[in-house]
Amino acid sequence: MKLKNPELLQQANYWDGLWRQSATGEFIEVANPSTRMVIGKVPRVSRAEVASAITAAEQAFISWRQQTAQKRGQILRGWSELLLQHQEDLAEIMTSEQGKPLAEAKGEVRYAASYLQWFSEEAVRNYGDIIPAQKPGQKILVQKQPIGVCACITPWNFPIAMLARKVAAALAAGCTVVAKPAELTPFSALALALLGERAGVPAGVFNVITGDSAAIGDEFTENPIVRKISFTGSTRVGKLLQQKSATNLTKLSLELGGNAPLIIFDDADLDLAVKGAIAAKFRNAGQTCVCVNRLLVQRTVYEQVMQKLDGAVAELKVGDGHQEGVKIGPLINQSAVEKFIRHFDDAMEKGAKLICGDGKSDNLFIKPVLLADAKPNMLFCREETFAPLLAAIPFDTEEEAIQLANDTPYGLAAYFYSNNVQRIMRVSDAIESGMIGVNETAISNAAAPFGGVKWSGYGREGSRYGMDEYLTIKYVLMG
Repeated sequence: MKLKNPELLQQANYWDGLWRQSATGEFIEVANPSTRMVIGKVPRVSRAEVASAITAAEQAFISWRQQTAQKRGQILRGWSELLLQHQEDLAEIMTSEQGKPLAEAKGEVRYAASYLQWFSEEAVRNYGDIIPAQKPGQKILVQKQPIGVCACITPWNFPIAMLARKVAAALAAGCTVVAKPAELTPFSALALALLGERAGVPAGVFNVITGDSAAIGDEFTENPIVRKISFTGSTRVGKLLQQKSATNLTKLSLELGGNAPLIIFDDADLDLAVKGAIAAKFRNAGQTCVCVNRLLVQRTVYEQVMQKLDGAVAELKVGDGHQEGVKIGPLINQSAVEKFIRHFDDAMEKGAKLICGDGKSDNLFIKPVLLADAKPNMLFCREETFAPLLAAIPFDTEEEAIQLANDTPYGLAAYFYSNNVQRIMRVSDAIESGMIGVNETAISNAAAPFGGVKWSGYGREGSRYGMDEYLTIKYVLMG
């Protein structure tokens, strides 16, 4: 990697204010998905070391919770500024370990910094209430207090933004954090820890460990010190965490899988709709939890939309994320490629029409695919594809579009395009999803509550609701 500040590439874990290797000497190699070359290694910590990091966070919580909200906000704000100062290097690290185009990686760094900035301001707005009492001479006080030590588990597709979104809210609330980044993309998280240390985050307040997911998850769910777990990842693992955390009644926030529909009605601005569909489907090579998984197009404009999509998809350049003009990087690993091929083959066998792409892989690179005349019984309608495959299903009526959109156990994000105000209100109310974009697909920002319903999980990240996830309510009756 060509880094201006090579120290940002940390190959050690960080807890209790110290950079450490595992006592076992074991490590995990991290490879660049574009080249398959190993770019570094990180420790594979033991379960005892995970417990040590949790204990460090518990000790740090005693003083951090008593720190003024203004001071916590000041530290978060400085942390945000450091991310922006090191944007180029952080993007280089991210593109090297995750594969996304460099321009997207830079955008993610800015996105991550926005959460640290937002919660630096929200820290001082942790308001309580005074409620009229039932008896003379009494006062009812309601205050919000930090829940305690929090475990944050983040995915590989947005390795710095997903962690910043969790940590910013937790630290603003007065909690301390032990974070476990994905094994495939640990370096972004470790760089975040280094910059947090420089911003003045006290020892033990923010800790990053790497290692076996199952062993770390077991310690998180079974250790009674951990009072909150925030997880972004698959629905399968989310359900497992819910089961295992029941022993200690640990509070959970789960941002899980999605199967987002995008509906294009015949009264929409078709050029705007196509532009939005391309952005929402092919960002990060389709490896986002809120990307379009099912495209529903009203039959009266179906041919027009497909023609416009064909031209737009064909222009997307595939390659190493460091190369100029690349819009589609590699998939994260071979398992992701195999899932894409399985979804593509299933659609073709059931009658889909290939418009663009070939459904083949070159190592981990996939040419973006556009399919027409897809059907609701195809595999991509049941599972999250997480690859650059866009398949269109025609529909006739608004009622049919709503039925198709809701025909999934998931409910993270949904999108639709229409210029009919009454339709916008009807469809917004009817779609079962935690987030809806109307004539817009870039829906995630620090001021808005991010999260889903049904199998897409519960809890919210970002916005003022995001900090509530790390707070408990205490009622005090003053006699």
